[in-house]
Amino acid sequence: MGRDRMTLLDRARNHEITEEIRCVAEAEGIDAEKLRRLVASGRVVIPGNICSRAAPVGIGECMRTRINANVGTSVDFADVGKEIEKARVAVRYGADAVMDLSTGGDPDAVLGGVLDAVSAPVGTVPIYRAVCSSTPLPDVTSDDLFNAVRSHAERGVDFMTVHAGVNRHVIDCLIESGRIMNVVSRGGALTIAWMLHHDCENPFYAEYDYLLEIAREYDVTLSLGDGMRPGCIADASDPAMFAEVVALGRLVRRARAAGVQCMVEGPGHVPMDDIEPGVRTMKQICDFAPLYLLGPLVTDIAPGYDHITGAIGGAIAGMYGADFLCMVTPAEHLALPTSDDIREGTIVTKIAAHAIDLVKPGVRERAFAQDRAMALARKHLDWDAQFECAINGERARSIHEARGSGSDACSMCGELCAIEVMKRALEGRE
Repeated sequence: MGRDRMTLLDRARNHEITEEIRCVAEAEGIDAEKLRRLVASGRVVIPGNICSRAAPVGIGECMRTRINANVGTSVDFADVGKEIEKARVAVRYGADAVMDLSTGGDPDAVLGGVLDAVSAPVGTVPIYRAVCSSTPLPDVTSDDLFNAVRSHAERGVDFMTVHAGVNRHVIDCLIESGRIMNVVSRGGALTIAWMLHHDCENPFYAEYDYLLEIAREYDVTLSLGDGMRPGCIADASDPAMFAEVVALGRLVRRARAAGVQCMVEGPGHVPMDDIEPGVRTMKQICDFAPLYLLGPLVTDIAPGYDHITGAIGGAIAGMYGADFLCMVTPAEHLALPTSDDIREGTIVTKIAAHAIDLVKPGVRERAFAQDRAMALARKHLDWDAQFECAINGERARSIHEARGSGSDACSMCGELCAIEVMKRALEGRE
């Protein structure tokens, strides 16, 4: 397990079609050689620790839009079993990856349980582990931060969020920005607080080569975190956000040169007319690395419904290049989500991802085939086929059966069903 071991990125650049590339190509209906080239260029990542038990998942160009679900304990709610069950629920309802963001109780037990419970790639934010130990944040050392990274790599984590782009210049831009919400990224805030307390550079930025060594050793995919993501519409697309993006672009190129796969995280709260230029700019600056977005949420005033505001923003972002959507739940900004919140957030985000795929180059034909199958099922009033085609067929079935009609049509129209009316009219004409 040394530094000389070839990573997936190395092997793709060496013109090798690996088993991971072959599996993803088959699942995505894409030529394996084309996928190899996309992986070699860094436009697609396939997160997979060398110790991983995860099934290969492709994220990026010409891949279906993927979604991630966040789980994890807090200081107030530290039930390990519930978080593991949330991970299972998320995957059951369509999540392609799960991140464990535990900060309370026994985070090691949660991570171990999640890794055992799901076959999807698992991600973490190692700085959470470093600062939720018994050591107060001011006493955390740079070694503690890197030890958390190594610990998660050794345990088989497939991708990690590191806020390596939060450097001193970015903090200066933040201070000058006049933001309302300052920093809402928990990892970003912890990083800045540590930097200000110690009056020194971010260790993940200053010692980025060491971070790359660890990631390379275990073939961990780096998810370069967006510590400056805007936390409200008024703060969207400001200089602090883009100063970090410029830093991330440089870090992307250094990761690729080291044979480490990486993706880039993005905002945040963004009005709809800012989404296209923001996404296009981030993709261009970061050399078309896969873009992983939280939302973006398109309004601040919908607590309890932010899974919907996030899905609206995610669908728009996906039209312009976003590749990976982080699920937002109805509990966003309010509380630790329940399993029901995870289910609702996952399903709504899955809808947004499919809507993206209907217009995404290289994917739209496959997505359109699913909608065509639903259209044919509706034409023939084939309810079982409709439920089979539905993103959440069990809910569709329960609604239909609970409010049944005496006819083949739904109880909204009954005998005045437009489909039946037209069928009879056309048959009469014939």
